[in-house]
Amino acid sequence: MKKVRVAVIGFGNIGYHAVQAILAAPDMELAGIIRREGATDQPLPWVTFIDENTDISVLGKVDVALLCKPSIQIEEYAKKYLSQGIHTVDSFDIHSSIVNLRHSLDDVAKKNKAVSIIAAGWDPGIDSVVRAIFEAAAPVGITYTNFGPGMSMGHSVVARSKEGVEDAISITIPLGTGVHRRMVYVQLKENASFEKVSNAIKQDEYFCHDETHIIEVADVSALADKGHGVHMTRKGRSGSSDNQIFNFEMRIHNPALTAQIMVSCARACTRRQPGAYTMIEIPMIDLLPGDKDAIIAKLV
Repeated sequence: MKKVRVAVIGFGNIGYHAVQAILAAPDMELAGIIRREGATDQPLPWVTFIDENTDISVLGKVDVALLCKPSIQIEEYAKKYLSQGIHTVDSFDIHSSIVNLRHSLDDVAKKNKAVSIIAAGWDPGIDSVVRAIFEAAAPVGITYTNFGPGMSMGHSVVARSKEGVEDAISITIPLGTGVHRRMVYVQLKENASFEKVSNAIKQDEYFCHDETHIIEVADVSALADKGHGVHMTRKGRSGSSDNQIFNFEMRIHNPALTAQIMVSCARACTRRQPGAYTMIEIPMIDLLPGDKDAIIAKLV
């Protein structure tokens, strides 16, 4: 079996779990890990680490680059690797910007005969697929997506990025009918203004649409818990029949699930025509390893 060679770009929470998922995949091979300049530790001695200023070609042939980076950096990194003919997968999670990102990367991907699968995680990602299935089953109706309670990686990264913040964690609390409260715990740098930090977080696109509370703590690490979850409900109509009610729920380890879906999408990259895709555009069978007939016999 010819294995898909995957490079992991970034070695934070998602990057670490992406490595584990690649190693567990029967049809994949870890080409190496690319991380920020200046990182010198070698947590996996048998893996090749290079920094971002080193050309990826030193890793040999790379089929897919997993972009385990904050959403605001995804477009830059995706274009960098797509322009070299390397497929990319990311977990971009700014919902309002997904369509624009798809169009932007589609041009670069097609020009370089590469594939980019964007917004691949659990939401957007798995939940996007479930929402699409719900809507196909009941075209008229309303779907509510309720997250949590749990840590939001994307919101936590944004909170940490604000000037004066040493560390931060954002907890999502579901209030029902798709409404959420954000509880943001911040550990401030010395002499930082809590008021300025609080205002900066609340005004950010990630937080400004939700009820957001900022709480100062001495040590954020004492609150860290990567568990999360979602409960989706759709009530609608199939044809002329009312009161179709569908529920979907899962409780997850946030970075591990995000990484696993990204790795599954890396497999799908090698089976698509050049261009940029979201997960609702990918046939489910392309995410799975093995013979198609065997998969169909097992799952259909």
